[in-house]
Amino acid sequence: MSDSRPILVLNCGSSSVKYQMIDVATGDVMAKGLAERIGQAEGVVTHTVGGEDFTVTTALPDHSATLAVVVDLFHKHGPDIDSAVAVAHRVVHGGEKFRAPTLIDDAAIAAIEEVSPLAPLHNPPALQGIRAAQAVLPDVPQVAIFDTAFFSTIPAEAYTYALPTELAHRLGIRKYGFHGTSHSYVSAKVAEILGTPGLRQIVCHLGNGSSVSAVNDGVAIENSMGFTPLPGLVMGTRTGDLDPSIIAYICQQTGQSVEQVDNLLGKQSGLLGMTGHSDMRDVSDAAEAGDAQAILTLDVYAHRLVMYIAGYHVLLGGAQAITFTAGIGENAAGLRSMICARLACLGVKLDEAKNAERSREARIISSPDSAITVLVVPTNEELSMANQTAALLDK
Repeated sequence: MSDSRPILVLNCGSSSVKYQMIDVATGDVMAKGLAERIGQAEGVVTHTVGGEDFTVTTALPDHSATLAVVVDLFHKHGPDIDSAVAVAHRVVHGGEKFRAPTLIDDAAIAAIEEVSPLAPLHNPPALQGIRAAQAVLPDVPQVAIFDTAFFSTIPAEAYTYALPTELAHRLGIRKYGFHGTSHSYVSAKVAEILGTPGLRQIVCHLGNGSSVSAVNDGVAIENSMGFTPLPGLVMGTRTGDLDPSIIAYICQQTGQSVEQVDNLLGKQSGLLGMTGHSDMRDVSDAAEAGDAQAILTLDVYAHRLVMYIAGYHVLLGGAQAITFTAGIGENAAGLRSMICARLACLGVKLDEAKNAERSREARIISSPDSAITVLVVPTNEELSMANQTAALLDK
């Protein structure tokens, strides 16, 4: 198609690369893939196009070699990667420097490197992906999409921590908020569905990583994550909110280093630490079987989320919509029912039949007499990244 606008969307982790080629003219996914085990003796790249998988098993020493394999798969099996009008890169942390999608040049790369200490596990792989994509697709514009950008609008009263002012400013310590691409996409979709001017809404992105946001007329005013993605809700392996003195206490009592405890809080806690399962489906199954610890874990999870929703309801001056999205939010009907039952004092009423429907479509699941409309809206971060990239190129 002559009006086709393919954009390659890359999400680079330390040992993996997820990608999609999206035609922003239609929203269609032309191809997608996953490269795993980068840096190990043997890596795997699976390229999917037209419903068919093509797999290559080979050494993937670094991101440059990985993207060379990906480009080769495009050349062999399609679609035509040379038709890509841009490459969109997910970059987790933009610090205070990046508040919008940014065309990547040497200055942008230097600035991303400068804020990398704020996300030492995420930004360096993104930079590797950027440099690798520049090497294999040198004539294609590269665009950085920042997870923190959507929350750059939250007010000072929301992002300021009660630390010594000079220290906080010098080290860039403040709330940043994360999952911005998802919250941006979903909140815009809800506004489109409801057609309510100046919509006040709460978006619950519930996956292995989870966060909740307050959005007023398209502008984010709060997010449950903070300086890092650790605070806020209970997550698959993260604690969420925690008394910070617990870190020093664990160090003193166990002899573990701060780095070891940080790893404990981020990778060994949450659902995993409480139940041995990081997957909400396993926790729910155990709870249904009568496992007391799993039942308690679900109650802790719901308690934390309900507190955030209620607080954001007040900050918004009365939310008009609450939306569930991401893997847990979109699929865990029982959990949605539990959450909304605890919000009955706000006038929230679910239509249980609609809530129980298994659908990939955006839909309203509250009853007509609910004081707050409740929705399920599947997130699509890749499409959001592609659309933001296209909008930047059109400026």
